Amino acid sequence: MSGQFDFCSHGKKVLNTELQALEKIRDYIDNSFTLACELILHCQGKVIVMGMGKSGHIGRKIAATLASTGTPAFFVHPGEASHGDLGMIKKSDVVIAISNSGEAVEILALLPVIKRLGIAMISMTGKPESSMAKMAQVNLQVTVDKEACPLNLAPTSSTTATLVMGDAVAISVMEARGFTADDFALSHPGGALGRKLLLRIADVMHSGELLPVIEEHASIKDALLEISHKGLGMTAIVDHNQQLRGIFTDGDLRRLLDNHIDIHNTRIGEVMSSNPRTISPQLLAAEGLKLMEDNKINGLLVTEDNQLVGALNMHDLLKAGVL
Repeated sequence: MSGQFDFCSHGKKVLNTELQALEKIRDYIDNSFTLACELILHCQGKVIVMGMGKSGHIGRKIAATLASTGTPAFFVHPGEASHGDLGMIKKSDVVIAISNSGEAVEILALLPVIKRLGIAMISMTGKPESSMAKMAQVNLQVTVDKEACPLNLAPTSSTTATLVMGDAVAISVMEARGFTADDFALSHPGGALGRKLLLRIADVMHSGELLPVIEEHASIKDALLEISHKGLGMTAIVDHNQQLRGIFTDGDLRRLLDNHIDIHNTRIGEVMSSNPRTISPQLLAAEGLKLMEDNKINGLLVTEDNQLVGALNMHDLLKAGVL
């Protein structure tokens, strides 16, 4: 059976149906959208998202997106809310109630209490004439012409449209807040994303006894010994005040050997690369990675006021999970 059924054709049909639904959703970004975003932006409490069934699954994702982009939010199951969880909702909160039909009985049962408490409510429905839409301060319309399901029953296009509308709200409010990458990092401390956004150069650099450094009057041979001993593929060259003068790398050595330079008697100051790329220890490790990639180099020296304080290479970033 599976060998005769054209899964690709049917899969593309689903995608085309949902893409058409999203094209239509764009027309619903209007004054109601602005009012909903302003309610959320000026909310003094938390945003409470509700939904039953598939709408509930979408609601959880919308709540998570809001929370991770600077808007305190969480999902409350409408069934549990009517059995005590409604106590989680305060007058200062804003409720986002999701139902394609706008007639989810579990949510409608809660609306009299929500209205009595004076809690602002945004509905997300496919039917602007529905009970939920009429009881809300603002209704975000997410009407679709048809579901991607051939029976027009399983929530598919409608849930995609609702999810995208939720993303549009969350990101618009995020931008209105001036939410930055540093803010984002504080809510994503774990995993690769957290490492990229939180880890700083000072956290991964080599310093103290592990820092490869020699003075400019030393010989090339001394530089080679320092490179070999510290294992970073380079060494910094400083003056007697520890001010950075230059850098010498494995690549520089290969070029010198081609020119038959006397490594025992030639001073490193004569052959070092002056004005090396440097970075501040307070910058993000991800910025160090970009600097290396942009300049096609494998290592960086770390300075403060031209004072050498550290060094790192691509392997350090790889080990730290930034790369």
